[in-house]
Amino acid sequence: MAHTHSATTNGKDPAVKKIWKVFWILLVITSVEVGLAFLHLETGIPSKLWLNSVFILLTLLKAFYIVAEFMHLRHEVKNLIMTILFPLLLFVWFIIAFLMDGDSWKKMRVNLAPGTPAVKEAPAHQPAHH
Repeated sequence: MAHTHSATTNGKDPAVKKIWKVFWILLVITSVEVGLAFLHLETGIPSKLWLNSVFILLTLLKAFYIVAEFMHLRHEVKNLIMTILFPLLLFVWFIIAFLMDGDSWKKMRVNLAPGTPAVKEAPAHQPAHH
């Protein structure tokens, strides 16, 4: 009995080719991230804020490729994609909001800690009278 593949092109399965394509894309993006990190460690360039921004963007790009290809969302209808993305964006906003709120509470509690001298405002500068 001969074994045949119905969905082959030149002896390679298109799904396997697609997986390898995504692998190479993710590898290149990750290599860029690692290269930028080493560059920053060795020279201090680029600035940390710029570097973190690039890392966040590249991580989002990698997440897009993983979700689009391995969860097959790239080929779904827009309504299904929005049904997944909108709650995800709300969840990210939720995390950021709670981190910011927690940080403000942390700063406020430092000022209210027992034994901490009360912060007094400096008196307003009085102009000299002649």
